[in-house]
Formats: sequence, C-alpha cells, structure tokens
Amino acid sequence: MTKDYLTVVPEEIISSKIFLIRDKKIMLDRDLASLYGVTTGNLNKAVKRNSKRFPDDFMFQLNKQEYGNLLFQFGTSSWGGTRTLPFAFTEQGVAMLSGVLNSDRAIQVNIQIMRIFTKIREMLVENLSLRIEVELIKKKLENQDKNIELVFSYLDELIDKHENPTPREPIGFKLSDK
Repeated sequence: MTKDYLTVVPEEIISSKIFLIRDKKIMLDRDLASLYGVTTGNLNKAVKRNSKRFPDDFMFQLNKQEYGNLLFQFGTSSWGGTRTLPFAFTEQGVAMLSGVLNSDRAIQVNIQIMRIFTKIREMLVENLSLRIEVELIKKKLENQDKNIELVFSYLDELIDKHENPTPREPIGFKLSDK
C-alpha cells in the first residue's frame, strides 16, 4: 500500500512559488518544471501537445510588464537568460498538468500543490469572514460614537437650561395699582 501523503517538496518551497497576477493565483512554468523534475522546455512541449486542455483561464503567457514586476519583486535583473516570456498556470491549469505529466514525482508534487492551493483558498475565506466581522464591529462603534455625541449634546442643552433659566411670566391674577 502506498502512503496517502508523500512529501516530495516542502510546503514552504511550493508556497513561495505561488504568485498573484491578474487577480489569479498562479505558478510559473519554470517553477513547476523544477518541482516536477523536468526541464521548462519539456513541460511546455507537453502542454503544447495537449493545448486543448489549457484554455486561457488555465494558462496564459505573462506580458513584459508582469514579467518586469516579478523581476522587481525578486530583486534580480534576470532569470538566467529567459528568451521568452514565461507561462503562468492557474490552479486549474496545475490540476490539468497532472493529466499531461505522468511520472510518480509529478503526480506527488501535483497533489501537494493542489493541497496548498486549497489551504490558501481556505485562509482567504477565513480572512474574508474576519474582515467582515471587523467591519461590523467598526459600524457598531461608529453608531455608538454618534449616539454618545447625541447624548452629550442633549446633556449640554439641559445643563445650559438649568444654569440659565429663561424668566417666566407669572401666572395668575394681577392686582391693579389704581
């Protein structure tokens, strides 16, 4: 019987290779190739042979600006002679790679990657629910601040009326001075 979860690559290494581009979590072809133990060229050839499996929402090529932004994030001037702009694989594209690459290592690494994408998604959902709760608390506090200000303004009016009462006309019969 095989192990249910065989760790081939540490989670931290895989996590560090997931980026946010075009509002999508992606992994680059060169990073995936390295994790799978194949060359980037061979990975891209396998993808091209199975191009019908990789629509634009599964895989896309970075433009020069996106590539430049990644280089800036890494603080390097180049990635060692890359001649073409790298391909980016979304979570669905990475899942589809499991059907294209059949080595045992590729299968195990792919399982790890999919589990990490799931963890990231769960963390984002938890983060979103926390953010919503914080916003609700902020709104309640803002309302309480407004209510407290209103109470103080009423108190100020009452204190002012008490300290400076307006003279009242006496009520009743007036005696005439005749």
